[in-house]
Order: sequence, then structure tokens, then C-alpha cells
Amino acid sequence: MSWRIANECAERRFGSAARKQIIMFLADKASDDGSGIWCSKGTIQRHTELSESTVKRTIIDFLREGILNETGRRHCKNGYTVIYRIVLERVAALEPTAEPDIEAGVTVNPVQSEPGTGSTVNGVRGSRWTPNHPKTIHKPPTRRREAAEEVEDVESEKILAAYPGDRVRDRRTSLRLIAAAVKAGVKPDDLLQAVKAYAKESDGYTRSKVCFSDNWFKMRRWEKGLAQMQADRVKAREAEVKGRASLTEWIHERHPLCRHITNRQVEDLIASKLVTPEQVRAAGLQA
Repeated sequence: MSWRIANECAERRFGSAARKQIIMFLADKASDDGSGIWCSKGTIQRHTELSESTVKRTIIDFLREGILNETGRRHCKNGYTVIYRIVLERVAALEPTAEPDIEAGVTVNPVQSEPGTGSTVNGVRGSRWTPNHPKTIHKPPTRRREAAEEVEDVESEKILAAYPGDRVRDRRTSLRLIAAAVKAGVKPDDLLQAVKAYAKESDGYTRSKVCFSDNWFKMRRWEKGLAQMQADRVKAREAEVKGRASLTEWIHERHPLCRHITNRQVEDLIASKLVTPEQVRAAGLQA
């Protein structure tokens, strides 16, 4: 175990709670230079209590981003275990977790350490503390809020995972933009389909022709995919209405093609009040 590696990882942002949990577990197994990490993905999954797919995806992402390197293999009873090394230079380049110091500048009259007591009325001073005291103690998050944030994080991770892998950049910003779009009213499934559509559209493009993920979500380029999906849904509804009209006409005219109408279609037409059970039976169908 290396406290140096653990402290270095603890002071950096890795984009999500799952990624941070996995890197901290790996740091706990590392030497002072970041090397010598050998533990299976199953071991990581058991100790972090994350899903196996999350562990596998995160390790692949770390390797692609240069945060981890494979340095060899160690034989075991089930075959071999990959030996990893945490790349300290790459970790040090990540955004720190500490908040920047804010320089307040110099004031002519130094700020009082305590709020003023206000004016006096009949010799009685005002309240010692202002109602909007700056050191407000916020209530800890409730379990329901934590659960909602966890679900939101899983949805954002799922959507980002569908983006072309070699063009994912600034995961933290990308996930934040995805969550903002969902909060603004975009359905997660629709956003996921828009990302998949772009991935399919850009498949085979040279790397320079594919937009980085943070810019793609920032420029709201998913709106093109949503517009296309909306147009497809309108066409599908129009085709459905047209198809129902044709089936209704066949039944009214007792057309020979009625024999091709299925029971489910008959039930749908009756439920929509386009035909009556009597008309269906007159056409030779079962109502």
C-alpha cells in the first residue's frame, strides 16, 4: 500500500463516484511509483460492490485515457491476472478537488469579525446575528436525494458510454451537460438514441472529423438527432392512421382482403370505435 499514491488520487477529480472508488482501490494496492498492482476485475468488483460491467468499462476507460498502463501478467490458477501501473503524471494533470483560494483584496475599513448590532431604539440594540448569516449549516442530503443523484449518474454514464470512445473528453463536463439536458426535459432514452445515431453516422470517419464529447453536448448537437426521431415518429403515426383507415374501409365494404386482418387489428379497430362488432362479423371476421 502507498499513502503517496492514495493521497495523490484522493486529491484529483476522476469524473464520477464509481471511477473514484475504483482508482482508490487500485491506489491501495500500488507501490510508491504506482506500479505492482495486480488484482482481477472480479476482486475489484467484490471489494467496491460495483457492477462487473462498471468495473470493466472503467478499467478500459482508464487504459484509454492513460491513467493506467498494463505492465505485465501474473499467472494464477484461472490463467493470468493483468499487472497495472497508475501513471502519476496523468493523475497529476487532472483537476484538483481542492477549491481555489479567493483573494478578497485590501479594504479601507477591515471587515468586522461579527455582524453589527444595528441601531438602537430606546436604548435597546438590535439583533446580534443577521438572519442570513454567511455560515449557514446545510442539512445533509436525504437518502431519497442521494438515490436520485445515483440514478441520474448511472443514466448519464450510460449515455456517455454510447459516444465514440476515442473522442470522449472531459468526462466530468460531459456528464454535467448530459444531466443538465435531462433536467431540462430531454428524455434519457431519446438522448441515448441521439448519441447512438451520431456514433453510427460518424462510424468510419477519421478521428479529426468526430467532435469531442464535451463540445458535442455543449453545442447541443443532439438536437439534430431528436428532431429526426420526432419526424420519424410523426411519419409512423401517419402511417398507422393510414393503415387503420384502409382496414376500416375493407371491413365496411366486406372486401376479400379482410381475411388478412389479424385478431389484434380487429380489437384495435373496435377499441378505436372505427368499426362495430356487427360490422366485423358481417365482414366474416370474429369480433
